[in-house]
Amino acid sequence: MTKCDSYDAIVVGAGHNGLTTACYLAKAGLKTLVIEKNEQIGGAAVSTELYDGWIYSNCSYVCSLLRQEIIRDLELPRFGLQVVPFRGGVNLDGKGNYIGAYPDHYVMRREIARHSPIDVDAYDRYYQLVMRQCRFIRPFLLRPAPDPTSMKPRDIGELIYLVKRMYDIGPREVGEMIRFWTMSIGDFLDEFFESEFVKAKFAGSGIIGTGLGVYSPGTAYVLLHHYMGDVDGSLGAWGFARGAMGAISKALGAALEEAGGEIRTDAGLGEFVIRNGKVTGVALENGDEYRAPIVASNMDVKRTILHHVGRDKLPGDYVKAVERFKIRGSSGKLNIALDAMPRFPDLPENGEIFQGDFACNTSLEMLERAYDDWKEGYWSSGPYFDMLIPTKIDPTLAPPGKHMMSVFVQYAPYDLNVGGVRSPNNWTDEKRDAFAECVFDRLSLVCPDIRERVLHAEVRSPADIEREVGLTEGNIFQGELTFDQLLFNRPAPGYAQYNTPIEGLYIVGSSTHPGGGVMAAPGANAAREILRKLGKTTAMPTVADDEF
Repeated sequence: MTKCDSYDAIVVGAGHNGLTTACYLAKAGLKTLVIEKNEQIGGAAVSTELYDGWIYSNCSYVCSLLRQEIIRDLELPRFGLQVVPFRGGVNLDGKGNYIGAYPDHYVMRREIARHSPIDVDAYDRYYQLVMRQCRFIRPFLLRPAPDPTSMKPRDIGELIYLVKRMYDIGPREVGEMIRFWTMSIGDFLDEFFESEFVKAKFAGSGIIGTGLGVYSPGTAYVLLHHYMGDVDGSLGAWGFARGAMGAISKALGAALEEAGGEIRTDAGLGEFVIRNGKVTGVALENGDEYRAPIVASNMDVKRTILHHVGRDKLPGDYVKAVERFKIRGSSGKLNIALDAMPRFPDLPENGEIFQGDFACNTSLEMLERAYDDWKEGYWSSGPYFDMLIPTKIDPTLAPPGKHMMSVFVQYAPYDLNVGGVRSPNNWTDEKRDAFAECVFDRLSLVCPDIRERVLHAEVRSPADIEREVGLTEGNIFQGELTFDQLLFNRPAPGYAQYNTPIEGLYIVGSSTHPGGGVMAAPGANAAREILRKLGKTTAMPTVADDEF
């Protein structure tokens, strides 16, 4: 050990949830330290200039789920955060057809009518049901997940709150809600829409970031998870953080430092220091040690417990629950510097639809076949992509007249199958280039001159994301968002309130309630639990209540 400093609390990992926890702890008066293994803060929410003049959102690329209560609590706009909403979006089939997405509901109805007049009224029913589900679940995002086996007054109070919410919406809606949370996005869309193209347009939100297909049970909830955010009060809207996603992390870092917190980068964790069942601090890879009675881990539960605590220090049933927790890599990412705007021959020029995301989904069958490839350990031969050109909204991300493209890809396996052997080590430069070529083949269906426009491309497999960011298997949600891994089961029964069997050790990342995305709710909720146990209730984060 080369040095030893003492703190009230230490946060391991400067991702957005870790920074959020640290901000609230520091604002409550705790001497707080954040350690981060990389040179910059942000985790998956970072902005990097890998090609001269172009700013990439390397991993996370859009903002919607970031809770407005947290933005207000921490005054993030004062530290430079600005989120610009999407103005549209589009799904193309690569054969001349497209269906746009527009924020105006009546414009959206007319767009659907171009493809299926029958589906126009179905869209109203679909939209109303999804929004009802969002309105039900949103207040729980910033509330603790109650333990149904506990007789503690607070857990009983939260269960009563849950029952009251259910009573208010009525038995029919409760039944519909439970059914919705457990069904597949494919079955859900089949009940509403006739047109395969219309169904394909909405299906993408049900599979993004998850190792499931459109007909896998639980994917309807994944769609809901993507709809429950808001931008400027518009429920379900998405937006770009001006300056790319690292602007969120920079604002959180500035808020933390103003509150008196410290951040130390290039400080990789070696292990949690644990004595007699209590955490007493952290030991870094370089031998430095910092002491604190409270340590909060922004890493996922598997990385926290299995890599840095050790099975011998924990109850066997808890270790088994952590081992069972599903974190599966299914996503790749391309960030591309363009010398000019690509040509989209099937789209009207300079419409609002360019100020949103692009996809090329022809049918639910096409998406399910893409999933079939992943199950066998291969990247999808006809991949799903969620592509954006953020410079259409924020031109500061590239030199004048140039553009930047972000491409999120499903499906790409973590353990790539090469010759019948599945391993993350199979992601060689050659395989990564071949994966990129497959994506460019798909992109060229909608923008045929894409290869001519490319100046530089950063290609990331799930294994790359794990190595660089620390997300197990590159899973962007730090764990599947299926019903068996939500609420009081996330990440394990009895430990859904950010605690662990180690006294003083907390988990504050997306593998805890309410789940993944750049939401910051897990970090805020965890800070509330820590402060409550310290008796600092007057300094706790805002608790969400009925919003509508």
